[in-house]
Amino acid sequence: MTATERATVETSATDRFAAADLVLPGSSWPCLGNVLPAVAGALGVDAVPGAGDARTTLGLPTASRACVVLVDGLGFANLADRAGHAPFLRGRLGGSTPLTSTFPSTTATAMGTFGLAEPPGGTGMLGYTVRVPGTGTLGNLVSWTGLPPAREWQPAPTVFERLADSGTPVTSIGPARFAGSGLTEAALRGAAYRTAESLSDRVDATLDVLRRPGVAYLYWGDVDKAGHHHGWGSSQWGDALADLDAELGRLARRLPRDTVLVITADHGMVDVDRTLRWDAGTHPVLSTDVALVAGEPRALHLHLDPGADADVVAKRWRDVLGEHAVVVTRDEAVASGWFGAVTPRVEPVVGQVVVAMTGRATVVDSTTQTAASLELVGVHGSLTRHEMLVPCVVVA
Repeated sequence: MTATERATVETSATDRFAAADLVLPGSSWPCLGNVLPAVAGALGVDAVPGAGDARTTLGLPTASRACVVLVDGLGFANLADRAGHAPFLRGRLGGSTPLTSTFPSTTATAMGTFGLAEPPGGTGMLGYTVRVPGTGTLGNLVSWTGLPPAREWQPAPTVFERLADSGTPVTSIGPARFAGSGLTEAALRGAAYRTAESLSDRVDATLDVLRRPGVAYLYWGDVDKAGHHHGWGSSQWGDALADLDAELGRLARRLPRDTVLVITADHGMVDVDRTLRWDAGTHPVLSTDVALVAGEPRALHLHLDPGADADVVAKRWRDVLGEHAVVVTRDEAVASGWFGAVTPRVEPVVGQVVVAMTGRATVVDSTTQTAASLELVGVHGSLTRHEMLVPCVVVA
C-alpha cells in the first residue's frame, strides 16, 4: 500500500468511526494498560517500562503497598448511571478520570493489556475467540481451549513477572479455578496465587497480604455475570453492585497506612436489542466468502475464504448492517490504531475484515456459538462509551 493509499484508508475509517461516536483505545483518556505500571511507579520499581510516566498520568502517590481491584464488567457509564447502589464508589467517582478499555472491549483482550501493559496488537489477545494461525480453527481465550500453551501464545513478560523479578512480592487473590489457567498464565503470571471464593473472603485475604509491603491484586466477576444474564439495568445487577460496593468500602477502611488502592475494570456493557440481531452463520449475504467468524457478537474478526476480496466483503457487511456497525478492513483497523501497534506474529489473528457494532446491535454466529451464549442479555466488545470507559478510582 502506498503512502497516498494508506492516508485515504485512514481518513475513510476515521470518518466512519467519528460518525458513530465511538471511543478509540487511549484516545481521549489513558488506557487500562497504565494501571500496573503506575502501581510499579508508586512503589518505586523502575524495572517496569513507563512506570514513572504512568504514575504521573494516573496521579498515584508513592507508597510501600498497593492493592489493585479489577471488577469484571463495571463500566464507568454503567456505574455512573447506577451509582445509587454504590455509595462508596459514588463518593469517589466524580473526581476521577475514566480509562479506556481495549478493542475488543472484552475480558481476555483487556486482561492481556492490563497484565502486560501492551496493546492487543502485541499480546495476541484479540477477542473472546480467535482464529489460531497454525490450525485455522477457533480458540477460546477465556476457557483456553483450542489454543497452544499460554506461554507460547503470549511469550512476553508480564508486569507481575517484572515486579517479582525486582524483588517486589505480588499476590493474586481469586477463585481456585483461575489458578494456573491459560488466561492467568498468559496475562497475569508471576504472582503468587491465593485462593478465596466469596468476595468477603477475598477482601480478608487481601488485607492479610497487605500486612507486608508489596502488591495485592483482587479480581471479582459477579457484576459481569449478573449483567450477562439479566442486563446491567436489572435489579440483579444493582444488587451485585451494592454487594461489591459494601466490601470495597470495608477494604478501603481497613487498609494499612502507606497503601494505595486502585479500583478499575476490564470493560463495560450494553444490553442487547434482539430486533437488531443478525446471524452471520445463516445470513445469505453476511456468510458469503467468510470462512470463519472470530471475536464476539459486538466485535467480529472475519477470516475470509482464499481469494476473497476484503474490500468487497466489507462493503457487503456495511450494506446489510448500515448504521448499526462500523465495518473496516484489516488494513483500515490497523492503520487507525484499533489494536495499537500490531506485530507480524499477531497480524494473522486479526480478521481480514473487522466489525465494531454500534448502539445495542449484535451479529451472532449460530454455527459456532452455544445456545446459552445466544441468550445473553448484557454484552460487550465494541467501542461505544458504555463498553469502552472503565473507572479508575484511587484511594490513598
